[in-house]
Amino acid sequence: MPRWLPRAMVLALALVACFQLASWAFHQLISLLLNVLIAFFLALAVEPAVDWMAARGMRRGAATGLVFLGILIGTAGFFALLGSMLAGQIATMVQEFPQYLDSVISWINSTFHSHLSRVEVQNNLLKSDWLQKYVQDSANNVLAVSATVLGSLFNLLTVALFSFYFAADGPRLRRALCSVLPPSRQAEVLRAWEIAVAKTGGYLYSRGLMALISGIAHYVLLEILGVPYAPALGMWVGLVSQFIPTIGTYLAGALPILLAFTVNPWYALWVFGFVVVYQQFENYLLQPRITAKTVDIHPAVAFGSVIAGTALMGAVGALIAIPATATLQAFLGAYVKRYEVTDEVRVRGGGRRRRASSALRRLRRSLHDDPPAAPLEGRGDGGGGGDGPSHGGTDGDERGTGGTDSKGG
Repeated sequence: MPRWLPRAMVLALALVACFQLASWAFHQLISLLLNVLIAFFLALAVEPAVDWMAARGMRRGAATGLVFLGILIGTAGFFALLGSMLAGQIATMVQEFPQYLDSVISWINSTFHSHLSRVEVQNNLLKSDWLQKYVQDSANNVLAVSATVLGSLFNLLTVALFSFYFAADGPRLRRALCSVLPPSRQAEVLRAWEIAVAKTGGYLYSRGLMALISGIAHYVLLEILGVPYAPALGMWVGLVSQFIPTIGTYLAGALPILLAFTVNPWYALWVFGFVVVYQQFENYLLQPRITAKTVDIHPAVAFGSVIAGTALMGAVGALIAIPATATLQAFLGAYVKRYEVTDEVRVRGGGRRRRASSALRRLRRSLHDDPPAAPLEGRGDGGGGGDGPSHGGTDGDERGTGGTDSKGG
């Protein structure tokens, strides 16, 4: 056996063991890593507001706490309004359930000539096996549901704590990161950090502004129609349609349409039409103007990034996909060298300028083959008029254009 073989085998086994240990640790810590990633993007989003208050003399810790207090109050108010709306609707449904059941039974009896009664239906429903099994399963899953709720609260607390530290100690964190890098790389890291702050904060603030506009617009419509819980529904439509990618618009519009249907079926049609029209107004007029300077990415790129983020990290990836893509695009745009587009590419890319550009090329070719003499001075006063050899039509227009260019040149 060669002397190096035992040492190589031990080294290979050690590398395999280290890889297995790292893979196990990564899978165990993946939940924590996702929480840290969410906290980092949340800190990037609130850092412009914290910097603004810190520049006016407030300490960063107090400024960060004030921003998070505003976020907490807004979130609590939203869930309070939504909870009151849901509680009221559930109470109304429970009170009116016997009337709904009587109307359904009357329709069935008149349509199918049956003799059902509400007491008989209730007894059969209470004695059914699937209902008893569902109640037993729900009772057995109370502990699992409680553990899920507690785990979600713990994850939320973890995200809030990390995001607070990231936002409050942002300059210190940047200095610590740059201290382990050579001076040539420190400027690039700072530039990437500033771009990420600008894009993430701009994305969330622009979404918040569009959510406010959407909520007010839908609130006015629902208030005019007399739909109950109009403020909560307006807030629901505004937030859900802006902060849940791709399907947020349809999910947000379903609830007010359903409640409007309970008031009047025609009101549901009005709400549906307003949701569709407002979505087009937002996509083509409002959103491009608001996000032009904050998140300047193509809609197809945004849609693809949301799908990719959802496939990689689920709902978390869908939320951070657009600001991450905008940050990457802006960072690459600062270092990717761009060249001037040639005339041939402009002709093939722009249909409106195709005819003028081809005419200009034919004019240049004709002038190159047959250089003009002194009469060129009289060619450019009209569209093919003057003393030049204009014969009318397209050729005269081309030579007239050439004469004008020659005099201007």
